[in-house]
Amino acid sequence: METGTKGECVYTVQQQDLASAVAISSEDDFPEVLATSRMIALMELSAARLMKPLLQQGELSVGVGVDIKHFAPTPVGEEVKSVATFLGQDGKLYLFEVEVFDRAGKVASGKHSRAIVATARLVEGARTRMEKAERV
Repeated sequence: METGTKGECVYTVQQQDLASAVAISSEDDFPEVLATSRMIALMELSAARLMKPLLQQGELSVGVGVDIKHFAPTPVGEEVKSVATFLGQDGKLYLFEVEVFDRAGKVASGKHSRAIVATARLVEGARTRMEKAERV
């Protein structure tokens, strides 16, 4: 993949994407705007889509790190566009600049890193990790 290659994800904010939907108890009080966690998921999607041509059979890319600033709210019903720009590699990590825009301008920006892993190995590792936790 060439440095500067861009991938994007366009999405209309739904009720389930709002920060208020993240609440898990009555103590949680969040606004009815796009949740930072959901926005980061869109950033990850734009980078993951960009990496798709690099994957072999049985592989996928996984998020390894995020360093994001979310500085503007987006209400339900608005369209957002997440853009990932490939910055290069650091060993096995693929590095991206990520940005999110709505019709009023830039909503967020930051850095994101991903790695290519074997799907079966990842799933098996998760299962083994939980089995070890049961024995403790």
